Amino acid sequence: MDSLRGQGGIQMLLTAEQEAGRIVSAARTAKLARMKQAKDEAEKEMEEYRSRLEEEYQTQVSGTDQEAAAKRLEEETDGRIKNLKDSGSKVSKEIVKMLIKYVTTTGA
Repeated sequence: MDSLRGQGGIQMLLTAEQEAGRIVSAARTAKLARMKQAKDEAEKEMEEYRSRLEEEYQTQVSGTDQEAAAKRLEEETDGRIKNLKDSGSKVSKEIVKMLIKYVTTTGA
């Protein structure tokens, strides 16, 4: 009878060991699944953060480019206006002299 009890006890221990193995295996599987999910979420957040930073950078760069282009264009325009005024003032003196000469000179 003790041998039957001993075999039953051994059988119970084996069954408990198998059940514990299944529980440990399920826990490992769940842990791996949670780790994969956490990794995927972290990669998604990193990509969103990277995209936001890239967008901010491009906005800054394009704003800087536009500001620089506007400043350069304004400087070029001011330079051209100054050149035209200088040229006009030089030529206008000659034109005034020429007009006075033709108006005061008789054609006869």
